[in-house]
Amino acid sequence: MIILKFNAVIYLSIPANSKYVNTEHMIKLFGICGSPKKGATDYIVQEALKYAKEKYDVETEYFPAMGKKMNFCIHCDYCIREKKGCIHKDDLQEVYEKLKWADAIIIGTPVYQGSVSGQTKVIMDRCRALAAQDIHFILNKPGAAFAVGGDRIGGQEPSIQTILDFYVINEAIPVGGGSFGANLGGAFWSKDKGAEGAKEDEVGLKSMRKTMIRLIKLALILNNKKSNENNLK
Repeated sequence: MIILKFNAVIYLSIPANSKYVNTEHMIKLFGICGSPKKGATDYIVQEALKYAKEKYDVETEYFPAMGKKMNFCIHCDYCIREKKGCIHKDDLQEVYEKLKWADAIIIGTPVYQGSVSGQTKVIMDRCRALAAQDIHFILNKPGAAFAVGGDRIGGQEPSIQTILDFYVINEAIPVGGGSFGANLGGAFWSKDKGAEGAKEDEVGLKSMRKTMIRLIKLALILNNKKSNENNLK
């Protein structure tokens, strides 16, 4: 097994029959879509969940930002003082529970003004409430990032890097798809044609598949290690 770390992103090359892969544990995969509408990003995140489920028989959960009530963090410090979660009792309670539940995470965002959407940023900002209760809330959970832009060079990589930074700050393990096609994660060019544009982006879909393979294999390795440690107790 070779593990290389570059720019805080993990790249893995692991045989399917590796002794490091625990195929008995069903990985729990949580996908977040930070788009306010049902379009290209929604399609990509759901396609990634579907691909992982078909290839690795993972258990999946999905949270689309579309139509959800999500208040901004107002830096009131309620979460710090009270240790009872966020003062806003809105739809992000579901995200909190699923992040704790998950073995692996994917976050997808549309590109707005060269960066992540406001909805994606709110989701990440509001995780401060989780960290206030348990600073290790996603410790060592592998996470991947996808970004969809209407332009070919519209800010996909800065958006992906913002999500990877969220993982680093919160002690998760950011995962890329490896060299030659998916260095930092999945980048997509929708040509502003919504889901149809995303479906036509074969290069982007290849980057998604490469990233998902590495994400799930790393999750299997980490859960195998956890199982072995529990058996020794």
